[in-house]
Amino acid sequence: MAQTVALSATARQKTGKGAARQARFQKQVPAVIYGHGRATQPLMVDALSLEKALTGIEPESTLIDLTVDGKKARALIREIQRHPLRPDIIHVDFYEIKADEKVTLKVPVHLVGTPDGVRNAGGVLDQVTREVEIEVLPEHIPDRVELDVSALKIGDSLHTRDLSIPNAVILTGADLTIATVVPPRAEEVVAPVAETATEVAEPELIRKVREGEEGEEGEAAPAPEGKAAPKAEEKPKGKKEE
Repeated sequence: MAQTVALSATARQKTGKGAARQARFQKQVPAVIYGHGRATQPLMVDALSLEKALTGIEPESTLIDLTVDGKKARALIREIQRHPLRPDIIHVDFYEIKADEKVTLKVPVHLVGTPDGVRNAGGVLDQVTREVEIEVLPEHIPDRVELDVSALKIGDSLHTRDLSIPNAVILTGADLTIATVVPPRAEEVVAPVAETATEVAEPELIRKVREGEEGEEGEAAPAPEGKAAPKAEEKPKGKKEE
């Protein structure tokens, strides 16, 4: 059965952003209550009392006994707005309900047990869907729905049709996957990159040997193609030694 939380509120006379900021400055949370054809009524709720009331419960499936200036009403929380940077609650929507009228709401799905595929094959349990929508009388609202996953092997799945919620109509599609067991994720092994030493060869200096210039070892450089090599210089003939 759903949990029930008692909460008090006061009517809020001023509306608008300025009035809402002023209420928060006074440690009050702006709120509204609507439903059953009643005009939307602006409220203020003590911030500390609201935080305590919401601790450890499932807000969407918890019944709120709301007292507004001495008048009691039973309601559900339809929306909670929080500050984008802080966990502070900045606004709450209450929806009034009647004991003899069915309500539509979402209830959380809790998985129970350890799947066979996780326990014996190293698989991983993946919960795909965490809440389902139902239609139910207020007195039969469950605080959560439990689903046993112990028999699941690798590759097996459970769907919305496998849920059992007494006295309620499940509105979420029957084929929607709730949980599945997937194979173990293989660890990627990155092969080390071999360090290859790259030798940079120094450029070879190539110089054209000019005609008549000696090459290595004092040898005359070869003559260009089509030209004869120059003759070795002959020693001048001297006089006959006496």
